Formats: sequence, structure tokens, C-alpha cells
Amino acid sequence: MSDLDDLPPAPDAAGTSLDGDKVFTITAEENAALCRSTGVEPATDGSAHPIYYYIATQVAMGKTVAGVCEACEFDVEDGPMMGSSGVRFDAPLKVGESYKVTGEILSLVRKRSRKLGVMDVLTYRLRLHLLDGTQVLETDNVWVLPRKEFAA
Repeated sequence: MSDLDDLPPAPDAAGTSLDGDKVFTITAEENAALCRSTGVEPATDGSAHPIYYYIATQVAMGKTVAGVCEACEFDVEDGPMMGSSGVRFDAPLKVGESYKVTGEILSLVRKRSRKLGVMDVLTYRLRLHLLDGTQVLETDNVWVLPRKEFAA
């Protein structure tokens, strides 16, 4: 018998849409400021700093951080933590280009941790597309949601 058997299962959040209706445009000014804040000069070929994969997908997805947490029946005030983020680029991000986001929650799995006690591990996928629908990248993000309500 698992030590999770005495707990309710994680909410069924898999399949929740994260499609966004916002358009995200990487401006030359914002790209230059971000590049310089990291100690590099902006690229001269029109490509944007690659960290925009995370910024653009988070800003333009269809839910705020609080909204994603709500879909998982988790209070954002309890402190979601980023576990990991991986990205696969199909094309470079470009300054002056506009993008839209599609995506969904892939899974929410309840686990026990020595440090955190009970937690839910959230995995969601976001895709960044040009406005004509061409996919530019896909990212999988993992968040850890500590379930304080199950603390011993």
C-alpha cells in the first residue's frame, strides 16, 4: 500500500487548454535592453535573445500563473516552484515578429517528498507560432506545487 493511498488524488487538470488570444511581439528596444542586462549585445541578424522562448510563452498563454494554479486547484499564494523548462526551437525568434501561443496541461501527479511533504508535479506544454500558424518552438515546463494542506 502506497503512502499516498490515504490522500485524495491530484485534481484532473490534464487537457486544460492554455491557448492564448494575446499576440506577443519582440520589440527591438526590449530585446536590446534584455540582451544588455545579460551582458551581451543584441544580434545584428535580427534574431532575438533565446530567453524570449520563456517570456513570450508565459506572457501570451491563455492563463496567468494564478490561472494555471487555479486549474490545478492550487492557491498561487502557497508558492508554486519552477522545476524545469526545456525547449525545442524549430526556427530562431526574431525581433519585430509577432507570435501566438497554443498549449495544454499534460499532467498533474501527486507525490511525496522528504523536504516538501505532499506535492503535485505539474507538466504543461506550450507552442509558439507565427501569426500564419507556423510553429517556431515547443517548450515543456514542470512546476512543483507544494500541498500545504496535507502537511503533517
